[in-house]
Parts: sequence; C-alpha cells; structure tokens
Amino acid sequence: MARLRGRLGWFLLYMALQPLIIVFCIFARQIGAPLPPDVYALKGVEIKDQAGNFQPITLPDFRPFSPEPIASVVYRVSLERPSSQNNVPWGIFVPRFTTAVLLEVNGTLIHDTRRNVMSRRPDRNSSAMATIPEKLFHEGPNELTIRLFTWGPVSGYIDKIYAGPDEVLRPAHDQRTILFETLPLVLVAGQATLGAILGLIWLSRRHDQSYGLLSLAMLIGFAQYFVSMPAPPQTLGLVGAAVVTQAPLVLHFIFRFIGRKPSPWLLLTFVPGVIIALAGLVGQQEVLRAIYLPLGPPTIGLCAAVACLILGKAALEGNRKALVLGPVFSVMLGCALNDILTSLRVIPGERLFIGWFGYSFVVLVIGVWLTWRFVQALNDADSFADRLVKQVSEAESKLRKSFAREEERAKAAALASERTRLMRDLHDGLGGQLVSIVALAEQPGDTTNTIGDAARAALRDLRLVIDAMEEIDGDLMLALGSWRERISGQLRAHDMTLAWSVKAPGGLPVYPGLRPRHVIQVVRLLDEAVTNAIKHSGASTVAITIETVMGEDKNPRGKVSVRDNGRGFSVGETIPTGSRPGRGLLNMKKRAALCDVTLSIDSDANGTTVSLLLPRDFPESAQAV
Repeated sequence: MARLRGRLGWFLLYMALQPLIIVFCIFARQIGAPLPPDVYALKGVEIKDQAGNFQPITLPDFRPFSPEPIASVVYRVSLERPSSQNNVPWGIFVPRFTTAVLLEVNGTLIHDTRRNVMSRRPDRNSSAMATIPEKLFHEGPNELTIRLFTWGPVSGYIDKIYAGPDEVLRPAHDQRTILFETLPLVLVAGQATLGAILGLIWLSRRHDQSYGLLSLAMLIGFAQYFVSMPAPPQTLGLVGAAVVTQAPLVLHFIFRFIGRKPSPWLLLTFVPGVIIALAGLVGQQEVLRAIYLPLGPPTIGLCAAVACLILGKAALEGNRKALVLGPVFSVMLGCALNDILTSLRVIPGERLFIGWFGYSFVVLVIGVWLTWRFVQALNDADSFADRLVKQVSEAESKLRKSFAREEERAKAAALASERTRLMRDLHDGLGGQLVSIVALAEQPGDTTNTIGDAARAALRDLRLVIDAMEEIDGDLMLALGSWRERISGQLRAHDMTLAWSVKAPGGLPVYPGLRPRHVIQVVRLLDEAVTNAIKHSGASTVAITIETVMGEDKNPRGKVSVRDNGRGFSVGETIPTGSRPGRGLLNMKKRAALCDVTLSIDSDANGTTVSLLLPRDFPESAQAV
C-alpha cells in the first residue's frame, strides 16, 4: 500500500508539473526580444492598396495568406534626421518580418534580406538592419519604402520600423542575431554532431533501436534546416514531410526509451509524411497546401498526445525515465503551443516562433542523456574489466603458486619413485649377482671362472641400469644399440654369432611415453631370452630381428624377436614352477605384463623364437621385477 501511495504521489506531481512547464514556456516567451527605445519607432506608416493609393496603417501589420507563390506589399514612411545629428550615421531597423523585406531610401535600395538564404524561412525570427548612406540623406523629410515579400505556409507580418543613430539601433540587432541566427545554427550543428554520434552508437548496438530512432530524427531536422525559401513545391513537399516524420520518430523513440514496445498500428503515423512528399511531386503549391494542412499538424498533434499518454502511464508505474522525459517533452509542447497561438494571433505582441528551440532543446537533452548513458555503460564495462583483470591476475598468481607447489611435489614424487626404481633395479640385478659372487667365493674348490662370469654379469646389469637412466626421447633403438654391444661380447665369449637385422627403415616407432623403467624391463626381457639361448639351446647363432608391423587395431607396432638355431623344447611341456627355467619364464611374463608387451615363445627342433610385440605407447606405471 505504501508503495502504491508513493507511485500515486509521483504521478500527481508529474501531472501537475507538465501544465506548469507548458504555461511557463508561453509566459517566458512574453519577455520579448531586445528592442531599441520606442522613441525611435517611425510614425505615420502608409500601405499601398490594390488601387495604387497609400492608406495609413498601424504597425505591427498582419497580412492575409496569398494564394500566389510569392506575394508582396509596399509600405512607406517619412523620416527626418535632426540637424544636430547631421554627422551621425543613421540606420533602419526592422526587428521582425515574414518573410523578407526590401528597404529603399529616396528610391535607392539599401538592403534586401532575400540575399541572406538563411533568413528566408518564416520560422527564423530574422531582423533587418541597414545603415543609410550619407549621400542619400536630404535636408528635411526623406522617404523610406519597405517592400514586404511573403511565401510559405504562414501569412505576412511586419513589426514596427525604427530609424535613428546606428549606434543606438545596432545593439538590439546584434543581440537578436545572436539569439535567432547564431544560437539556432549552434544548436542545429550540435544536433547533427550528436545525431552522428548516436548513429555510430546504434551501428555498434543495433539491438537498442532508441539510438537509431533519435539519430534519424536529429539528422532529418538538421537536413531540413538548411533548405532555403522560396522553393519549388517538390522541395516544399520534402521539407513538410521531414517536419511531420520527425514526430513519429520521436514517438517511437519514447516507446523504446522507456522500455515499451510500440503497437504496429503506430507505423501508420509515418504515412502522412509519405503522402505529403508525394503531393509535392505533383508540382502545385495549392495541392500541397491542401494536403499538408489536414495531415501535417494533426499527425504531429496525435503523436504528441500519444507521447503524453504513454509517459503519464509510465510515470504512474514509477518509471524514472518517464519522470525525467516528461518535463523535457513538455518544454517542446509549450514551445509548439506558443507558435500555434502566435500564428492564430491569440498571443499579443511580436510574432516570434520558438518551436525550433523547444525541439532542439528536447533532442539535445535526450541525446546528451543517451550519450552519457552510453559513456556510463562503457565506464562500468571498463571498471568491470579492470576488476576482472585484477581478479584474473590474483587467480593466476594463486594458480602459479599452486602449480609451483604441485610441480615441486611432482618432482619430489618422481625423484622418490626413480630412487625406489633404481634401488629395486640394483637389488634385483646387481644385488643378486653380488650375492652369487659371495656365495661362490665361500665355496671350497676353484670357483674363479664361475665368479668371473658372475662378476661380468653384475657389470652388465650395472651398465644396463646406467644406460636406462639416459634420456632417449622415446627412441628405443638407442637403448637397443647399447644392448647390442653388450650381447655381442657375451655371445663371442661362448663361441656364438650374433645376426642383427633391422627390417624397417626407422627400426621401431617413437614412443612418447617411454621411460627408463620401461627400457629396463624390455632390455631385461631380451637379456633373459639371450641368456636362455646361451645356457640351454647349444646354438651357434642368435638372430635379433627388429621390425614394425601392423597391429590388430591397424596401428603400427614395434616388434623385437630373438631366435636361436639350437635345441628347442615343447612349448606345451609342463615346466616345474620352482625350477630355474620355470622361474625365468614366470619373470619374463611378469615383466611383459608390466609394460603391456605381448610375449610369445615358439620352439621346435630347429630352435626357439622369443618375440616381443611392443604396445602403441608404454603405460605410466612399470616397476622392476
């Protein structure tokens, strides 16, 4: 309930504020623009009627709308410079007219506002100031002739005419020039710049259509500002269409800006602008005027009414954007209402149009707001990015420290594992040989040859352990090359010949996962096969074959075979587990299983073949047996 009361309070404040803003704009306009002292206003002005006679008239004078494309009327007035000011430059000042004036003194042209293309629009509030050349002054009365030209959709108008010292009249003209010519030019330039910026923002954020709608409205307003009058009906049709089209664009922008989706029916508000543009193509000003008046102003009024309703509804719902946009929009409505009342002569005083100021004020304020919102979004994004970078840096630092700790642990674990493996390798190989040497040394009799064989075996095993510790980058052929040197001497000592054969160009594939522990297992398997051939086969030749074959999975697999030409044995023969051959075969199977090596033994009367089919890659864990 409290929240509802708060919303209702905001809505009532909003509704009360809007008419106050509109009334304030109308009354602020009554302050008026700078004028010279009234003592310099000319009296006794006459107007030329249709019969060619001059009739007295009181200024300001409103002329009715003429069906002609360009209408004109002539005024004359007598002026006399006091003799005390004979050497003082005098000037003529017309503060306001619609739409152009031509000034002559004693029949000589001194000023024509039609030469200034920027002041030939009825909504420009332009003033005219001309210094009277000294040579044109006569003693006594001088005749000033004013020709007023009228075109466009509004009726003719001329304000009081002032004549006097140039230094007295010039300040009012300069101030009006700044207010009604320079300021609009600055505003329209800012409008174009901001419209271009919003257009670029929309190009990068096309999902936010509010930027594109306001940018288009701004750029259309900028383009039509520089269209000079009088103009052919085709140009007038485009200008009228541009003026009318800006209202639906602003309306659709308001919907998007406050987070509402406009009804598809509102697209019909763009139709009058299209019809007016097509009417201009007909080429007849009467047709254009007949179509513009019933379509243009009602469309603008309809868009304004819908905008007021949607802003009021959004304000009732507590929409903060509507609470801010509503008063800004009311400024534009107040200025537009002032122009309408001024055209209808409901508001007394000088004819000054300020609708351009209200529209420029609204679009500039909203444009600055949108730009500020975009900049704030960029700042928020930058702040978020900075925070994210800081958090990522902190997380990266923590991860680096964590990785360093894990790396130290991994190094320590690897070192411990390698130390354990080395101890096992030395214990299983060298340790066993040394125990055998000690046992042989303690036996009675001459065991020198046996001890020598055991010592040489111990040295070979030590050399195997040392060679396995070298980094070979997965190339098992390097380890097999060292192994070849060792077994060559071993076979020669037993009068046996080594036949070494490498069938593949590269020998064996490269194994990325190959580690020293794997090398020891493979070499010991091969050692066991050669030792068995030496001890049990009675062969004269041992053939080592290295090749690459295709496995069952169609991937290349390395294969190493050891074949002798000695006595074979029956593979199916049962070998006692406790016997030396039984223990040797059992150890070979265990070593092969630890390295994922497929071990196969084929034996017949012509010899024995031990084949090692190597895996695609070696497993991580493989300990010595």
